Amino acid sequence: MTTAIGQPLERVDGRQKVTGTARYSTEIPAPGMAHACVVGARIASGRVTAVDASDVWEEPGVLAVLTHENLPKIAAQPPLVPSLFGGPAPGETFFPMQDDVVHYGGQNIAVVVADTHERAQHAAALLRIDYEESDSVTTIEQGRDQAYEPEAIFAGFLPGRTARGDVEAGLTQADVLVDGTFDFAANNHNSLETSGTTALWDGDELLLYDGTQGVNATQLTVAALLGIPLSKIRVVSHFVGGSFGSKAMIWHHPALAALAARAVGRPVKLALTRAQMFTSSGHREEQEQRLTLGATSDGRLTALRHHKLSPTSPFDDWAEPSLSSAAQMYTCPNYEGVYRLIRANTMTPTFMRGPGDSTGMFALECAMDELAGRIGVDPIELRLRNFADVDPASGHPWSSNGLKECYERGAARFGWYDRDPEPRARREGNWLIGTGMAAAGYPAPPPGTPQRARARLYADGSVVVQAATPEFGTGVATVMTQVAADALGVPVEHCRFEKGDTDFPGIAAAVGSAGAGMISAAVHAATTELREQLIAEAVADSGSPLHGVNPADVLVVDGTMTAGAASETYTDMLRRNHRPDAEASGTWKPPGMDIPYATLTFGAQFAEVAVDPELGLVRVRRMTGAFAPGRVLNPRTVRSQLMGGMLWGLGQALLEANYMDAGTGRWVNSSLGDYLVTVNADAPEVGIELVEVEDTVVNPLGVKGVGEIGQVGANAAIANAVHHATGRRVRKMPITIEDLL
Repeated sequence: MTTAIGQPLERVDGRQKVTGTARYSTEIPAPGMAHACVVGARIASGRVTAVDASDVWEEPGVLAVLTHENLPKIAAQPPLVPSLFGGPAPGETFFPMQDDVVHYGGQNIAVVVADTHERAQHAAALLRIDYEESDSVTTIEQGRDQAYEPEAIFAGFLPGRTARGDVEAGLTQADVLVDGTFDFAANNHNSLETSGTTALWDGDELLLYDGTQGVNATQLTVAALLGIPLSKIRVVSHFVGGSFGSKAMIWHHPALAALAARAVGRPVKLALTRAQMFTSSGHREEQEQRLTLGATSDGRLTALRHHKLSPTSPFDDWAEPSLSSAAQMYTCPNYEGVYRLIRANTMTPTFMRGPGDSTGMFALECAMDELAGRIGVDPIELRLRNFADVDPASGHPWSSNGLKECYERGAARFGWYDRDPEPRARREGNWLIGTGMAAAGYPAPPPGTPQRARARLYADGSVVVQAATPEFGTGVATVMTQVAADALGVPVEHCRFEKGDTDFPGIAAAVGSAGAGMISAAVHAATTELREQLIAEAVADSGSPLHGVNPADVLVVDGTMTAGAASETYTDMLRRNHRPDAEASGTWKPPGMDIPYATLTFGAQFAEVAVDPELGLVRVRRMTGAFAPGRVLNPRTVRSQLMGGMLWGLGQALLEANYMDAGTGRWVNSSLGDYLVTVNADAPEVGIELVEVEDTVVNPLGVKGVGEIGQVGANAAIANAVHHATGRRVRKMPITIEDLL
């Protein structure tokens, strides 16, 4: 019997966060704390020829200057493996300050440690470094002629080329072709909390407080880099001030903080500056996507060709998987998807909210909107004509779908069918008004390693559940108390979820919208095991009113085990047997790659915009999203996640952009003054519809996750609305004033 799951409970950690009592990783005090500042390379390619620290050592409080000349060599460089898979997860297969080579602008080339943060910053600014510069490649245009087709991308998990049918034949058979090149500016993470680590050594044992999406990933990565046993390193991350992918992989600063602390014999805090977040924690790469749709005169797709070109680092074949969901979204017999990469002087790109699908689905959904206009059918009708009853790529059935219901409920809430489909048909004063829609798809939790949790019920009736996952803004502590309460059959206010510590049972990094599904499955496994253990003890206990009852007949409500007229509380049984508590662990193993199902989370996005044709200004007036995320554990936290994703989609469509200066090989925008993000003044009215669908495949509770799906399609809905308002099709992100004048 479930009573807590599905309830819109308030966040259990809300008071800590709003009162400032929540401690983040660089707010941890320690006696004798020193502070480290990282120095980044001022060239994009070349080598360091000299380091002069004489002025630095004249400053009071300076404790160490670490460079390639004196930093210890790492023990091993782990391979690039996504953190979800439960192993070491470095952000790139390169560790800095091992030699004098500079591979990209901002690369860490020195660490200065002092007794205060201000002294460390000042001393770092005095470090004089000489370079020998060489030619660099930092943009698509610079490296286009050097592009190559990798065998695999995404750390080797996805092929560089996929195909089904005969795409050329499908395009030849088409009555209508839509062909376009879509350009995407690079995006950078800008969570409220910049990345940072506090490192403390006690003999040969290391304690790290790290802002991370996976404490086990940090533990495994730093252990491999430093060559220390896992048993000698503990990682704690109670609160994380946002991540959105920047803290999914493990970058250089946790290990550098540990090395700096060992060098000075004191605890060390290393916090990246806002500018360093642009060069030290990955980014969404600049992209060019060429997409061609072929269709019959009534809109049935005959072919889809989707090629992507993007820069990667000198070390890793990394591209965000922009082609995956787009290849599965619609019934289409002929498909070709190809990635091409350019070795560039940049750090390895990484996960960023909606990785791959926020860009790939933008290209597809804008092309679908154009196709609808070309053949004169409603954009929703076109999508329904190409609805995929099964996965077009594998032929497998969906584990669950719900997309048609998303179209229906989203359109009804938005008032979609009230619009005049003719572009430039509606005007309010100087503003042209347009509406647009797009479908959304994002992979449901992929396969991973077994996930574990531990549950303990005390004789006073309170419950503590533990798992290593951090809380980085999603509300996991709240939702897991709900899962635990229902599995044990106790009031939710009796449950507490402890998190973010490698001393707790291991959970892989909560990335790719997998957190809710895998953590809830582990918590459900542990608490279900504990409930069954307690029931078994009661029916075997001659002193219990439930003695001899079939365990399958026992129900638990409000902490009371009941079978027919017989009942006993958990607390009575424990106290009678002089037991202070009972404990159980639980493990959940995700389904493998070979399951005969396809797993996507689906949704539909709608937007209304106002465009001033004389000034080129775009204002998003309202947005509606309808999503089918499987089972909803807490509608309050789900709506929060979806709204955040939709507003980020707005930012990606109209604001967020970074560009490389081809002459210097450095980012043009490296502050929140130059890199524009959505703020409250940009936020329109946002409506969200939740379509719950049963899914018995993805995990025991049928939870798919919503971290990314809210962003996917939001940008395309806005771009399609801009076209409807103005009659101008813009095939790039972000859409700027210059594009519309």
